[in-house]
Amino acid sequence: MQFGIFTVGDRTTDPTNGSTPDEHRRIKAMVEIAVRAEEAGFDVFATGEHHNPPFVPSSPTTLLGHIAARTERLILSTSTTLITTNDPVKIAEDYAFLQHLADGRVDLMMGRGNTGPVYPWFGQDIRQGIPLAVENYALLHRLWREDVVDWEGRFRTALQGFTATPRPLDGVPPFVWHGSIRSPEIAEQAAYYGDGFFANHIFWPKQHTARMVDLYRRRFAHYGHGTPEQAIVGLGGHVFVRRNSQDAIREFRPYFDNAPVYGGGPSLETYMRETPMTVGSPQQIIDRTLSFREYVGDYQRQLFLVDSGGLPQRTVLEQLDLLGEEVLPVLRKEFAALRPAGVPDGPTHAARVAEQKAPQAP
Repeated sequence: MQFGIFTVGDRTTDPTNGSTPDEHRRIKAMVEIAVRAEEAGFDVFATGEHHNPPFVPSSPTTLLGHIAARTERLILSTSTTLITTNDPVKIAEDYAFLQHLADGRVDLMMGRGNTGPVYPWFGQDIRQGIPLAVENYALLHRLWREDVVDWEGRFRTALQGFTATPRPLDGVPPFVWHGSIRSPEIAEQAAYYGDGFFANHIFWPKQHTARMVDLYRRRFAHYGHGTPEQAIVGLGGHVFVRRNSQDAIREFRPYFDNAPVYGGGPSLETYMRETPMTVGSPQQIIDRTLSFREYVGDYQRQLFLVDSGGLPQRTVLEQLDLLGEEVLPVLRKEFAALRPAGVPDGPTHAARVAEQKAPQAP
């Protein structure tokens, strides 16, 4: 089981003091979060990709390349790579290059993002979001696996005899997750290729997440990649932790009430009851996270959002330390004890290289 942190890189005003980090401070803060995450014992750091205020991470490979030089074992990922508005040729080359720089510590999550205007900014039509995701990934998948590609599609110019450079490290492309909150077509796409499916697991009730993951697992088996239990699943989740649950709720409430994505809607208590958001003590975080497997099955990666909504950097780093000290060791032990034989571990470059080199059964 892999545990990590994901960030959307927002610059939200702190409602308790009215301060807003500038772009420089927020970018530097994301690097500091990643470094501290490794020190605290996390396995993964993932960044979103956004091209509009109030977000800053418009260039994930630049950010992750810098973090690669500052860390030693952390898996560097994206919590969204915009497969719809990025050229798949550029994705193929950028992430293979990053894979070499990071000695294989790279994977990425394909997604469509959460901002409609990004489509025309990059010359695309939002009404073609799903077809773009399907076609662009089909090309990307080939570019990483075929040395010379001839290709023709609807949304970009044709390729003749094209070779993406550099080639993937050790001949093994970065592992791909297909991320979605609401689109069954993306779960189907992940299943078709035998890739991972990441259910962001925020905003929606657990019944919705359970249906999406179940669809992916069933279709994964349908396409012959293994049993439903062997499908590779990741979950997101929003947490805020203090040693005392009352302190956690009191401190987090103004950030929840004023957050652009939460404010003006249900109360914090209602939101915690009806979605996977968990605000409380370490034991409450542990109990809630362990409950996820009751409705999605045993899964491979859990990412926590801890730095959005204007939280001070000091508070974010305290979250990482407390999670690393009191939550992760228990979760690792409990998930390992509960996992049946035959359920795969979270993907790593080393394991995938070894699998490729292993002799095939007759």
